[in-house]
Amino acid sequence: MQYFEDLEIGAKRSFGRYEVKRDEVIEFASRFDPQPFHLDDDAAAATHFGRLSASGWHTCAMTMAMNVAAMGEQQQAGLGAAGIDELRWLKPVYPGDVLRCETELLDKTPSRSRPEMGSFRSRTTVFNQDDQKVMSFIALGLIRTRAGAAA
Repeated sequence: MQYFEDLEIGAKRSFGRYEVKRDEVIEFASRFDPQPFHLDDDAAAATHFGRLSASGWHTCAMTMAMNVAAMGEQQQAGLGAAGIDELRWLKPVYPGDVLRCETELLDKTPSRSRPEMGSFRSRTTVFNQDDQKVMSFIALGLIRTRAGAAA
């Protein structure tokens, strides 16, 4: 199990593989971001996207799926997250793309009021199959300390 004390500033990790499916792009958009360029080929062709593209929020959801799978493999004592900073959608994500992630631990801070936990900031960058950056953000994660695990 990885605890707060085990986190190393500057540590990098690559993980995930998510194949973007056309039916998922349309289903997500129809429920949560029903803009024409996420739903219709002709409407999308008339935009700067050039063709049907995934919602940025869908890209976030696909990234979360990869994150959760990676956390399960790593056995981290995670306690959720306190937020996201600097979310950027850098390039469109299209059906047929294959996404992957890279993270870098930027810093960590023990809680002053709750000794059983600490927080950390990590930069996540999402790439497509051509190694183009399609999204980036800084996450503020919460994690249990060894003392917190013993309690």
